[in-house]
Amino acid sequence: MSKKTIAVLFGGASSEHDVSTVSAKGILSNINKEKYNLVLIGISKNGEWFLFDDDINLLPNDEWLNSKSLKKAFISPDTAVHGIVTEDGEQIYVDAVFPVLHGKNGEDGTVQGLLQLAQIPFVGCDATSSGVCMDKGITNAVLDAVGIKQAGWISFSEYEYRKNPEAYINSAIEKLSLPIFVKPANAGSSVGISKAADAEELKNGIEIAFKEDKKVVLEEFIEGNEVECAVLGNENPVAAEVGEVLAAAEFYDFDAKYNNPASQTLIPARLSEEKRNEIRETALKAYKALGCEGLSRVDFFVRKDNGNVLLNEINTIPGQTPISMYPKLFEAVGVEYAELIDRFIELALARGGNF
Repeated sequence: MSKKTIAVLFGGASSEHDVSTVSAKGILSNINKEKYNLVLIGISKNGEWFLFDDDINLLPNDEWLNSKSLKKAFISPDTAVHGIVTEDGEQIYVDAVFPVLHGKNGEDGTVQGLLQLAQIPFVGCDATSSGVCMDKGITNAVLDAVGIKQAGWISFSEYEYRKNPEAYINSAIEKLSLPIFVKPANAGSSVGISKAADAEELKNGIEIAFKEDKKVVLEEFIEGNEVECAVLGNENPVAAEVGEVLAAAEFYDFDAKYNNPASQTLIPARLSEEKRNEIRETALKAYKALGCEGLSRVDFFVRKDNGNVLLNEINTIPGQTPISMYPKLFEAVGVEYAELIDRFIELALARGGNF
């Protein structure tokens, strides 16, 4: 069989840019180079696209931007190109794209929409599913509609909030009780999230969240286990093992995820097999309800007082760093990382470029 040409996108104009470069290095270090020709496209924090042909160890900390190999390049929406156009007019045909992009402008359906226009197969959810899963307010509304339990929540735009901040603060405290988690509706890796213990902290948390997005989601505080489940597949998805997060901080924020060595993950989670099976079944139900394909990581809380399983959020391009949960959860059920990456690409090629 001839090698398939896979374009790997990394970086991105997102608050999760740095996580993306580490994820991309992890994937590129483990992908089967006997099976795939790789073309790398790096996207800077201000949204410039470059063809990169140099040492992948330059990816973290944006050292890749100093490479002499850089050439302006972009994915063309023209179906006749089916790939990349460089600044000097060269066209590079690609069989599929792996968008290793987290957060806005990569995980939110924007890049997926471009690839669908170009009719190029790609790893992960389509534009609609990516957008729905990225917006926590819309995700929560869909989950409510299909009967999947979650924490109490409310959502509002910055425009609505500015008209009467006190009314929103009072309503949130009355409905959700303190403490309250404050989240940007569209962000990942816990960027812009805070925990408010009183009205003043709630106001401050909302302002922090609005720096990341024009829409905010407020959620009830849940005391219990924080667990995650990895899901893989198109029409017939499968769920891997369930893992548990032990955050070094008060909650699993960006620093606790990526910078604090005291944060731990336990695989399997400290739950009964029956409870882990319930989580897997709920993860699959949510995956299908939200139209996911390829892969996603589904995050849950398990209430301490009654054991209720509550869905927290779903990540359509979960981290692929050395400490990321998604690959570890599949490794726990016997799927090594190189094989897992193979499956990502096979699922993309099986779906094809017509959506």
